Amino acid sequence: MASEANKKPQTAIPALTATYAQTGVSKQNDALGMRPMQARAYEQRGEQYLLIKSPPASGKSRALMFIALDKVRRQGLKQALVIVPERSIGSSFHNEPLAEFGFFANWEVQPRWNLCEASGVDEGKVDAVAAFLKSDDEFLVCTHATFRFAFEALGAEAFDGRLVAVDEFHHISANPDNVLGSQVNALIARDKAHIVAMTGSYFRGDAEAVLHPIDEAKFATVTYTYYEQLNGYEHLKQLDIGYYFYSGAYVDEIIEVLDPSYKTIVHIPSVNSRESTKDKLREVEEICDALGTWEGRDEATGFQLIRTPEGKLLRVADLVDDEPLKRQKVVNALTDASQKHNRDHVDIIIALGMAKEGFDWIWCEHALTVGYRASLTEIVQIIGRTTRDAPGKARARFTNLIAEPDASEESVTEAVNDTLKAIAASLLMEQVLAPRFEFRAKRPGAGPNPDIDYGPDGYQEDENNVGINTKTKQIEIEITGLKEPRSAEAKRICREDLTDLQSSFLQDKEVVERGVFDKDLMAQELTQVKMAKIIKNRYPDLDEDDQEAIRQQAIAAMALTQQGKHALVDTIMDGGDAGAGAGASESGPSPNTAFVDGVRRYALDVRELNIDLIDSINPFSEAYSILSKAMDEKNLKKIEAAITGKRLKIPLDEAKELALRAVQFKRERGRTPSETSADAWEQRLAAGARAFMRYRKEGLYDQE
Repeated sequence: MASEANKKPQTAIPALTATYAQTGVSKQNDALGMRPMQARAYEQRGEQYLLIKSPPASGKSRALMFIALDKVRRQGLKQALVIVPERSIGSSFHNEPLAEFGFFANWEVQPRWNLCEASGVDEGKVDAVAAFLKSDDEFLVCTHATFRFAFEALGAEAFDGRLVAVDEFHHISANPDNVLGSQVNALIARDKAHIVAMTGSYFRGDAEAVLHPIDEAKFATVTYTYYEQLNGYEHLKQLDIGYYFYSGAYVDEIIEVLDPSYKTIVHIPSVNSRESTKDKLREVEEICDALGTWEGRDEATGFQLIRTPEGKLLRVADLVDDEPLKRQKVVNALTDASQKHNRDHVDIIIALGMAKEGFDWIWCEHALTVGYRASLTEIVQIIGRTTRDAPGKARARFTNLIAEPDASEESVTEAVNDTLKAIAASLLMEQVLAPRFEFRAKRPGAGPNPDIDYGPDGYQEDENNVGINTKTKQIEIEITGLKEPRSAEAKRICREDLTDLQSSFLQDKEVVERGVFDKDLMAQELTQVKMAKIIKNRYPDLDEDDQEAIRQQAIAAMALTQQGKHALVDTIMDGGDAGAGAGASESGPSPNTAFVDGVRRYALDVRELNIDLIDSINPFSEAYSILSKAMDEKNLKKIEAAITGKRLKIPLDEAKELALRAVQFKRERGRTPSETSADAWEQRLAAGARAFMRYRKEGLYDQE
């Protein structure tokens, strides 16, 4: 293994750097052989509907084994069906000797009932599912597609008294056109089956809701965050996420960021994308040529053998060549359980549509993706390939290669879209990787929360306090003027669904465009108006106070995550090497405390941490600075000009929201907002109210 000091420096610009404390907690087993996330899920095993939100490598597959065995052997359910999005993920549910580690039974699936490993198409496996349901055997594994066909043929009643466990649950949606989602809804409506839903990213790339709120409220939720998982590793200390802009053909520049001393998954672009040369096999050949001299193919694994200029022999797995026999040999070699802990088994994997969701290669240090992928969810899944813990793996990274625009207008438009999506992905990961917050309204005389560690100085009555909950390990922050949720559903949303809402916010193209490039933007137009609209559309049945409470917490989490991130970066920049162990430096904070220390410092530095201040923070404030370092200045200005030229007058829906906030302004201050005010946000409220009145006068808004 190449030492960190001898590795080629990365030229990609990191948009996000996160460091972790290496406590080892997330990998420790209890008396039943369960890791912390698995034990947390098992505590909820009696629930009829259970949703597990947990990152890659946290052990969701084994958690399901524990729960399914309990439901079938001890809770009286007849059988359990495990459904996965693709056949390769079925290997995650191979037999496991759980009893050797303290559990009451082993997980065993009869070979005939692991339909992911059976030959034939999904439609042809309906009879096998029907036969299983009539049998006395307990467990079946199949793909989402096989289940969909079986459900259509057999009906919801066929699954009465059984557990249906849906892996990668974000594949379903509340949209009635989503077949699997409609089938899950039918099972919930019938209320005679148990459902366990598992996902590492409870949001969709199309910003659709995964479940209707009324159905989601029926699920008990177990959440294990990325921060808990990565902070509890033994080896991984740092995760970098960034992008690299190139001009010309990507195969000519990929070697600038493809360092062969790192174990890497390269995802080449879709043949329909602007980054593609339209010849995917030739692209793989050119990448291999850039790495070194081809010396043949390993007969046992199908891996290509390439000798680097430095003399190292690389083993490269090509998953792009879809000739059946070649690909199957490579796939079999990559999924060979006997090689899972062999770091030298393979060095680089080149893929197009494979090696993403559920792909388990613990040694992966670098995910290098060319072009933007189909969705934010896919990006999160790809990043998840790097976040496994492994000996000697101190640092992991994700790099997105993005083509800069050329002279054509079409290219500029595509470049804008890809750039905005890359920014959105890095900001979403910033939220996903951060510790969770518990927000509390600052009230005179409220006093300390007994479960909170407020640091060495303790609770301060005249300050906005920041501390760590000793039970949940979440960060509690006091905010003046914060509206707290009242209903049970609003409290659940604030506790469980903020990342889902932030995903919808970041996938709004206009939000990102204006947040990054509109120099005249008032942040409240995004933090108040745009986020409020998303929440009203998602939760129309909640009252306005609860909607506003959810909005405030979603925005506060985004703003304060950025402040905590600054502290982590400062720790590294000030000489506290994130790769030097649990403590960053003798004088600076450790990665375990730098985040909360940064939030606490920010709360003390501002005159008062209140919701108005938080709403005035542009969530995209750093993005332009990062772009200016990563992109050619001429092309950056070209993108900026393309976006600036599209600005329109205040649209009707935005004018309506601004008018509503103008009414609230008048109610709180006893006067209407003024367009001549020194406060820019007050000016915007007045302009929005005036635009809304114009829409009504012109008959463009029907109050009914």
